[in-house]
Amino acid sequence: MYLLHCPHCGEMRDEEEFSYAGEAYIPRPAQPESVDDATWGDYVFFRKNTKGWFWEQWQHTAACRKVFAVKRNTATYEVAGSWTLAEGKPLYLADMAKETSV
Repeated sequence: MYLLHCPHCGEMRDEEEFSYAGEAYIPRPAQPESVDDATWGDYVFFRKNTKGWFWEQWQHTAACRKVFAVKRNTATYEVAGSWTLAEGKPLYLADMAKETSV
């Protein structure tokens, strides 16, 4: 069990108040009308199964019901922080830039 911070409510709360909402910041196909079925299948169904630091979405189901981004280590359950989806996206993009430059 661990504590999560809801950036909308502003409090640290028990994990039981939240629901996991999947991987965060999955890029939607740029031109959806011209994408084939295999690409749509990948977008809808396939997700990363990262061991280590990972960007996730969580919903505060017991309070404000809003969805937000969490950077969490899937191996140690350490939480680096939580942000609204808009606040976390620049940080996520910076992480992706570091990974591709290595």
